Amino acid sequence: MDKKRRLALAIGSALAPLLVVTMPVSQASAHGYVSSPPSRQAQCAAGTVECGPIKWEPQSVEGPKGLTSCSGGNSQFADLDDDSKPWQVTPVGSTQTFTWHFTARHATSNWQYFANGQKVAEFDGGGAQPPEEISHNVNFGGITGKQKILAVWNIADTANAFYACIDVNIGG
Repeated sequence: MDKKRRLALAIGSALAPLLVVTMPVSQASAHGYVSSPPSRQAQCAAGTVECGPIKWEPQSVEGPKGLTSCSGGNSQFADLDDDSKPWQVTPVGSTQTFTWHFTARHATSNWQYFANGQKVAEFDGGGAQPPEEISHNVNFGGITGKQKILAVWNIADTANAFYACIDVNIGG
């Protein structure tokens, strides 16, 4: 019996590294950003504005739920919080469709949209994974003029959310 155990242990030890190398690596569980109108990170990725490392990963602005910053509290993405950068401002009407692009989908609690810190829209995710893209039609009510819209994708099964800021001129 001792010989069989040693043989099994030797075979297991020999196969373990092979299994680790050949097993598929799981993809990051969630990543996404507003692609239209172009969010600040979309503008960085397109080279419209110089923004540092967010250029290479516009989908990665993730942080704890409840933040109000464009960077999601990530210091490496602090350029997104800099209102003095030459962000492209998109003229929109009193309603606007916002399109999220997902590079990895995750169960969703909801999507929220804020103008001047005031929630203007919320869409229920029902705990489901979104498709590769999803669009929401947001009504700004009586809000007009140049605004920084904070769009938030709240994840259902983690304490995190994804953040995107979009510069618009409502009624402009």
